[in-house]
Amino acid sequence: MRTYLPFLLIFITLLLAGCSSAPEPAKVSGPSTNQQLLPVNTLAAFEQQWRGVPYRYGGNSKHGIDCSAFVQLTYQQLANIRLPRTTAAQAQYGVKIARSELVSGDLVFFKTGWSSRHVGIYLSHNNFMHASTSEGVTISSLNTPYWRDAFWQARRLLAHGQ
Repeated sequence: MRTYLPFLLIFITLLLAGCSSAPEPAKVSGPSTNQQLLPVNTLAAFEQQWRGVPYRYGGNSKHGIDCSAFVQLTYQQLANIRLPRTTAAQAQYGVKIARSELVSGDLVFFKTGWSSRHVGIYLSHNNFMHASTSEGVTISSLNTPYWRDAFWQARRLLAHGQ
């Protein structure tokens, strides 16, 4: 029995070490993969359901919604991905990409004031959906002078959330 004890201890140690190993990292839809997490037609149909819902700071319903809540809700309902509630926190998710690499579902961020930030979801052809302070939920173009000048960054979310 004594001769088996060292082998038994080694076996138990290896077994426990296997249980405590770190999980494999999630695959990233990185800048070079150019893959869509959410197809444009799915996003456009969702935007149509919310079109015209007024902007309300802190709002998260069809009575009024702000930009980060709209992005959070869209990803929760369409991709089962839980995003943080604020634009600042959402700006830390996924991987930063160049504007030229945008595909539908990527997040677009804007500096709209000294300390104000805004977020939307890219569709295609330089259009993005968002909760606008002046129009409510709508689609806008990145090419308009306002959005072009305010553009801050774009981020692609991870395939399995962050």
